[in-house]
Amino acid sequence: TSNRPYLIRAIWQWISDNGMTPHLLVNADAKGVEIPRQFVEDGRIVLNVSASAVRDLDLGNDWISFGARFSGNPMNVLLPVSAVLGIYSKENGQGMLFPEDDEAVPPEDEGPDDTPPPAGGRPSLKVVK
Repeated sequence: TSNRPYLIRAIWQWISDNGMTPHLLVNADAKGVEIPRQFVEDGRIVLNVSASAVRDLDLGNDWISFGARFSGNPMNVLLPVSAVLGIYSKENGQGMLFPEDDEAVPPEDEGPDDTPPPAGGRPSLKVVK
């Protein structure tokens, strides 16, 4: 299963617990996204998902839904978790960005590393990308 919904919930909680305002960066063109289109810029929209800004927030494993007001007009928002490109705090920008492709393909196994371990002494670390 994707770790994205779990990370979204955890970071939302961390931001909220610290008295800051959680915002979602959403790919507005993703399939299944129901948002007010007049606020979309460059195919993306930023949504304030703080407890004081939305009602009935549901950060589910597959879908995120809530009710909110946009320019005074009430609207129900529905979006697949895969459309979320990031979650961050408005106040300090801390949070997490996610890759745009929902199904991140793990790198192919390149087999064991044939490099012999360094001789003697201290252990070493190797950066794996």
